[in-house]
Amino acid sequence: MTNILRIDSSIKGEAAVSRRLTSRIVERLLAAHPSANVVSRDLAQGIRQIDGAWLGSVFTAPEERTAEQAETAREADAILAEVKAADILVIALPVYNFAPPAQLKSWVDHIARRGESFVYTETGPVGLLTGKRAIVAFTSDGTPLGSELDHASGWLRQILGFFGITDVEFVAADRMVFGAEESLARAEAAVEALAA
Repeated sequence: MTNILRIDSSIKGEAAVSRRLTSRIVERLLAAHPSANVVSRDLAQGIRQIDGAWLGSVFTAPEERTAEQAETAREADAILAEVKAADILVIALPVYNFAPPAQLKSWVDHIARRGESFVYTETGPVGLLTGKRAIVAFTSDGTPLGSELDHASGWLRQILGFFGITDVEFVAADRMVFGAEESLARAEAAVEALAA
């Protein structure tokens, strides 16, 4: 069975273009894989930012954790487990001020755990989350995908690759203020052209 993990991150809720695109992408995938299991996580509903207490919790042996540390580690482990179980990740990447939303960065921070998503070797880092595909719904008001102003898509491709996820595709509804209908039409066509 194919496992699909859908990650939304826009603070605009149902009005978000990125959410519209992640819905369309998941629909496209389900048409090809009707028995697929879909897990959804809306980061705009809240995700803890990592801090010293988080670090102490996830890197303390389970039997030595306090009750508070155990709860923090449980939440962090659940986020990581969703990614590990996924065959396909569908990730919303709305661009805020030329960069990814803080809540998407926090989600990545929960996943970036040495020994779980990557290891360091004598020849450099090696990602442990291999064999997965990521489809990213990139949306922006004015930032063109891949431009020198875009500090979001390159970062996400880099960190996913660091985790071993190198099959990464982007569907873009970018520069929306300069022609929303045209941009959305291009994005919808790109969704339809995705190999399912």
